[in-house]
Amino acid sequence: MKTQLTTVLFGSALTVVSLFVSLSSFAQIQVGFRGGVNWGTVSEPALLKSLPVRPELSPGFAGAIFLDIPLSNRVSFRPEVGYVQKGFVLREGTNIDLGFINIPVGARVAYQTQSIQTALLLKANLTEGSVQPYIFGGPAVGYTVNGRVRTRATALFATKPWDISAVGGLGLSADMGAGKFFVEARYDYGLTRQLQVPLVNLPVRNRSVGVSLGYAFTL
Repeated sequence: MKTQLTTVLFGSALTVVSLFVSLSSFAQIQVGFRGGVNWGTVSEPALLKSLPVRPELSPGFAGAIFLDIPLSNRVSFRPEVGYVQKGFVLREGTNIDLGFINIPVGARVAYQTQSIQTALLLKANLTEGSVQPYIFGGPAVGYTVNGRVRTRATALFATKPWDISAVGGLGLSADMGAGKFFVEARYDYGLTRQLQVPLVNLPVRNRSVGVSLGYAFTL
């Protein structure tokens, strides 16, 4: 089932890309790739804010391949298909007082998902020249292919497979060889509930920030 849905997701992304390529065959289309680190966490429902633990950032890998299709001198359409790791970490600690020494005792729950994400972004260059700062943003849809909890305690989490989010960020590109080298930072704001806890339906949504390096060249 997961394999079929992943295939459908890739097929849909390629269909969209093919359509824009056919409509923009006259433009200087670029293809590129990026890879980097994504730090994930989750939103905090009101019920959890009264607890002594807070979700912490969970690092993971993120990467994508994309097309950059010019719509004007500074604006381009940037569809991409990528892989991203999201999640969060919970830590709780206490001290055991033995009279002559305090022994710290703690628990750690690390929850991580691995998703295939398709994003339809608009990119706008802020200046012209060999070095170009830019901003980008747009909707993204992800499908979770794997999720796991690493903990010594008993914890049951159920993940919803589909994740709709809004993506935005900024970057800096520079001409290098036959293409452009770039570095960018992005923020992923989840819009759908992702985590279900037994007996309680918590409105937990993904939040993540990422930094990546990449290279794009003209077809």
